[in-house]
Amino acid sequence: MTASHSSEPSSESASLLHEVSAAVGAITRHLSVHQVLEVIVSSARRLVGADYAAIGIPDDEGGFAEFITDGIGEEQRLKIGPLPRQHGMLVAILTETEPILLDDLRRDPRYRWWPKAHPTMAALLGVPIRDGDRTLGIVVLTNDLGKPGFSESDTDLIELLASHAAIAITNARLYERSRELTVVEERNRLARELHDAVMQRLFSLRLSARSARKLVPIDPELAADRLGEVETLAAEAIAELRAVIVELRPADLDAHGLVETLRRHVILLDRLHDTEVAFELRSPVDLSRDGEVEVLRLVQEALGNAFRHARARHVSVTVETERITIADDGNGFDADEAATRGLGLLSMSERAKALGGELHLKTAPGEGTVVTVNLDSAPENDSADNGAENDSGAQEDDGKADRG
Repeated sequence: MTASHSSEPSSESASLLHEVSAAVGAITRHLSVHQVLEVIVSSARRLVGADYAAIGIPDDEGGFAEFITDGIGEEQRLKIGPLPRQHGMLVAILTETEPILLDDLRRDPRYRWWPKAHPTMAALLGVPIRDGDRTLGIVVLTNDLGKPGFSESDTDLIELLASHAAIAITNARLYERSRELTVVEERNRLARELHDAVMQRLFSLRLSARSARKLVPIDPELAADRLGEVETLAAEAIAELRAVIVELRPADLDAHGLVETLRRHVILLDRLHDTEVAFELRSPVDLSRDGEVEVLRLVQEALGNAFRHARARHVSVTVETERITIADDGNGFDADEAATRGLGLLSMSERAKALGGELHLKTAPGEGTVVTVNLDSAPENDSADNGAENDSGAQEDDGKADRG
């Protein structure tokens, strides 16, 4: 009797297929080019267990329009300096049509140099992202000195990922171009609405105010009626303006995605204020377009509180897949009285609920404030909740340590 061999994949193969499927699914869900690139680089690093990963999109001037890294902290990334140029191993990967696999890239004649703050890397896997005869970008994976190199199976995985990445990048670019046209159309529509509704309302308000002023010395009672009309017209104009504003989606979200928009907002605040503001991305976030708006507004509200009320010296924003944390070392306050302090906490809580998540507040007088937005709607027990709060506190400490 002949023994039969099972055709079912091994548990290891099944797990790997699941990882690849999840990575491809995450890539194709995003419509922003920057978001697509962030997911590609994090997925590539995770799939092969690399120490570092980068994705570069070349420009036409010998540099990179985008160069996103994973595995290098925000502080170190800033110390390394500006985006790299197309030279050395990077240009080699761009010009080659096949992957480059090296056990020690420093021994390759195409290697040039690293900036001073750059980590020392040895093993390298570089894969071009190709669309027909065009190279759209490169995926680069490296390991620390002394770590093992990459295998042929690693190369096959990243090539598979790169083929899906080419489609996703092309689709995202087409979407962004269509969005640019949509933005122009939306601006024209808003201009019409402002003219047809709000401007007409303001014109009527001006006429009523002028009429009331003339009636004051002649007929005070009728003048009072006109002033009542002014109040009504002003209220209607405000309501219509709010309706128009609510429809607006922040332009940066469509151009850069949520994570990059938050990063840029933090950098801007850091430049504008004496308070040090740090940003850390620990893992990518995948939200709907409406969800991104809610998160952006919530984080902006929390940061506004830190600047307006907390008198903080250090503020940190930490982004993870299941939570976003805003921590400061400011005055803090009595959490039981939070609802009466006018800090927009009710608004932030409602935004978190709209995402299917929860808002957690950890604060006390003199102990700073940690606002945690849990994006995962699954219920948590008390111990898990306390763990999240403790984790948030640790993030605050890490943020301060990073900024010195």
